[in-house]
Amino acid sequence: MPKSVAELQALAKVIRREIIEMIGTAGSGHPGGSLSAVEIVVQLYFDFMRIDPQNPKWPDRDRFILSKGHACPVLYAAMAEAGLAPKDQLNTLRKLGSVYQGHPDVRFLPSLEASTGSLGEGLSMALGMGLADRLDGRPNRTYVMMGDGEIQEGQIWEAAMSGTFHKVDNVVAIVDYNGIQLDGFVKDIMEVKPLADKWRAFGWNTLEIDGHDFTAIRKALEQAQATKGQPSCIVAHTVKGKGVSFMENNPKFHGMAPTPAEMELALKELQ
Repeated sequence: MPKSVAELQALAKVIRREIIEMIGTAGSGHPGGSLSAVEIVVQLYFDFMRIDPQNPKWPDRDRFILSKGHACPVLYAAMAEAGLAPKDQLNTLRKLGSVYQGHPDVRFLPSLEASTGSLGEGLSMALGMGLADRLDGRPNRTYVMMGDGEIQEGQIWEAAMSGTFHKVDNVVAIVDYNGIQLDGFVKDIMEVKPLADKWRAFGWNTLEIDGHDFTAIRKALEQAQATKGQPSCIVAHTVKGKGVSFMENNPKFHGMAPTPAEMELALKELQ
């Protein structure tokens, strides 16, 4: 059953709270880029992708790869809410033996599609999966989310050329374009503008959206699904740390957990 925008917004708030609780409890992690990706991940897992929580390895399922694996709290929270992972263990994030490792690892959580976190590799994996599905005649679609700092890596653009050359139209790349990377603003470290024009020049059907607008996200996903003969890229303009006022557009919270007092304040904002 399709979900209303109001239902998706409510889910997004739940997942933002879980992200803060997970990272705050762990005392380490990456809140900024987890919070910026919430709406896109919620739209995919709860209102777009073909998945079956009772059969997570269903051969005809759609796949999601979080190439920017350090933002795994958003993925873990969504998978737990969708019934693909244990919800009662979310607050074991980054603890020894936890299924919720600091980067996605299929050895600990088999319902993941890939182990990620070595930046620059997710697009290549997605294209390989897309080609395999095409060879097998399967209807699967693969979605891969990358960070805007990550796409400074050369492997991304080699993969982009390959995707166009092989017409891998069952793969959708999503750039979480929040403007901040590890230790500063993208524009000051290695500017990626004009980003949408770059993807178009590489032969991708490219769409630019507000990455926090559920209606825009769904429309872009539908347009990508309808596009044949070329892969699609969604450039999603987002806000790092979205939803928590003191984290928004603040490079400090790329990879720093909130203090107990900050965690309490953030959870109050997200009530």
